[in-house]
Amino acid sequence: MLPAETLRQVGGEFGATTGRPRRCGWIDLVALNYTCMLSGVTELVMTKSDVLDAFDEIEACVAYGIDGKETKELPFQLNGLAINPVLKKFQGWSSKTADSKTYSELPKEMKEFLIFVEEYLGVPVKFVSNGPGRDQILEK
Repeated sequence: MLPAETLRQVGGEFGATTGRPRRCGWIDLVALNYTCMLSGVTELVMTKSDVLDAFDEIEACVAYGIDGKETKELPFQLNGLAINPVLKKFQGWSSKTADSKTYSELPKEMKEFLIFVEEYLGVPVKFVSNGPGRDQILEK
């Protein structure tokens, strides 16, 4: 199964009324970095992190390939551009993160991924949601 389909199935990403499948994919750090800058984001919450438990390896878009050049900037005009994501691979984790009751209990590999996200964006991840329950929001 393709990563997007696995993310969709495991995460239950289907419209509540129509059942239509939602678009899913790896995190786009280039777009998120632009959004954080534009909106003045000072802290992040990682939601549905338990969905990533299904992967031996996870990826993140860290740049775009456009016309043979690599950039970490979001292009002003997206229409008509052939944009290829530059993906960085990360080791997955083989434990069920929904069982974690504190941030410190999360797998080392997940914490390493979160540290990379924080360093890339220059914005701290304050909370990690590791399941659908109200008690499954871990403060870092």
